[in-house]
Amino acid sequence: MAMPSLSLLAPAAVVAGALVAMPLAAPSAESTVATDAMVAESQADRYEFDSVHSCALFRVLHLGAGQFIGRFNILEGSFTFDGTGDSPPTFDVAIPIESVDTNNSRLDTHLRSPDFFNETEHPRMTFVSTGAEKTGERTWKVEGDLTILGVTRPITADVEWTGTATMRGAKRSGFEAIFTIDRSDFGMEYGLANGTLGDSTRITVSMEGIVRE
Repeated sequence: MAMPSLSLLAPAAVVAGALVAMPLAAPSAESTVATDAMVAESQADRYEFDSVHSCALFRVLHLGAGQFIGRFNILEGSFTFDGTGDSPPTFDVAIPIESVDTNNSRLDTHLRSPDFFNETEHPRMTFVSTGAEKTGERTWKVEGDLTILGVTRPITADVEWTGTATMRGAKRSGFEAIFTIDRSDFGMEYGLANGTLGDSTRITVSMEGIVRE
C-alpha cells in the first residue's frame, strides 16, 4: 500500500498545531460577575419565617393628632442570605390580613372590611424583592414589588441585618425593613376626605427566619 504524501498530511498537522497553540480567551467582566452571582446564590441559605418572632407594624396619623400603631401578627414566606452580608438578601413575604391586631376587635373587623384591606377579596398583601444596593456593613436599599388590594407598585425599603444565631442546631437570621407608602396609591382612601386618617403610612417589618434542613 502506498504511503500518503507529506502534502496530504500537512494541513492536518497545521490545524492540530494551531489548536494546541491557540491560547484560551480570558473570561469577560460580564461572565465573571455572572459567575460570582451564581456562586453567591448557591452559598445562600433559605430561611423560612418564624411567625412567633416576626411581625409587621404600621403607623398612620389619626385625626391629625396622634400616630396610631397597629400590627400584623403573621409573616409567611422566606428570605435568602449568605450569612456574611457580602451578597444582598432576597425576600418573598406574604402577610395574611386576618392577622391584623390593634388590640381592639371592633377596629380589627373594620380594617379587614372593604373600607381598608378587604380581606375577602385580597386575603394577603405581598412583597417580592427585585434588587438591592448595599449602603453599609449590615444595611441595604432593597427594591421590590409591594401588592396591596391587588395593586402592585415598586417600593424601596431600608433593610438592616440584625444578626445570626444557632439554637438547637437550627440556624437563624434576622432583618428589619422600614419603608413609607401613601396608602391611596393602592386604592385605600377611607378617612382621607374628612381628615380622620392620614395617607402616609410607615411600615416596619421585623423578620426572623430559620433554615429548615
